[in-house]
Amino acid sequence: MKHTVHIVNGPNLNLLGQREPEKYGHTSFESYLEVLRTQFPEIGLTYFQSNVEGELIDHLHAVGFGDGGVVLNAGGYTHTSVALRDAVASIQAAVMEVHITNVHAREEFRHVSLLSPVCKGVICGLGLGGYEAAIRALVSG
Repeated sequence: MKHTVHIVNGPNLNLLGQREPEKYGHTSFESYLEVLRTQFPEIGLTYFQSNVEGELIDHLHAVGFGDGGVVLNAGGYTHTSVALRDAVASIQAAVMEVHITNVHAREEFRHVSLLSPVCKGVICGLGLGGYEAAIRALVSG
């Protein structure tokens, strides 16, 4: 049976490869997604990105009751969105929270995640490799 993992990225992550490359690197997520698909040929990987909170919530509702897990990088909404937290808590899928940078080594407002208490786990500070680690965690149980 093929596992499905839904990767969901929030605001400003559409600018990966362009935005603050010293923090986020020079690779677009679309390019990295091809690397992930090569690394995990046995897993169905889907990808969704939005800068709009409601679209992220709608997408979690759409994929969160089916087969598979979710890798969620909610960007800045991690620290502000009770509605996104409620959406994660409402779905059946296991959700891994991912951050490209180490949010605990950054501005103090980034130290608190509203999502972490309702996620299976949290990975931060591994660059794009955090997505790989999250996928491995989801498919291993």
